[in-house]
Amino acid sequence: MGDAMTVAYDAGPLIAADRNDREMWAYHRRLLEHGRRPVTTAPVVAQVSRPSSQVTLHRLLAACRIIGFDADDVRSVGALLARSNTSDVVDAHLVCVAERIDALVLTSDGDDIAHLADHAETSVRHRRL
Repeated sequence: MGDAMTVAYDAGPLIAADRNDREMWAYHRRLLEHGRRPVTTAPVVAQVSRPSSQVTLHRLLAACRIIGFDADDVRSVGALLARSNTSDVVDAHLVCVAERIDALVLTSDGDDIAHLADHAETSVRHRRL
């Protein structure tokens, strides 16, 4: 599990949890057992939310801190999109949040997150689920 850094979930880990993926749930349980509350962002949750009941996803999210997208994030997200020459606001916001709180991004989309992380102002760690 490494040091005591915060872990930020991208959409892929949330989808895996919703599908009751054993590896994802084991990882999540280990975080909680070590007193580490994972985070995600409201845009990531919106990206994976569907009208049907997602009881499993909601069980995971109940143990997470969900960070909103507010007016203070607009400039940093826009600047990261410009530096990286990309347009995915959801991923850029997650990378900006991870940078701000010094979190490791857990993702299934390593290439896009890595590209954004390479253009962050400070080092943003990421790992593939």
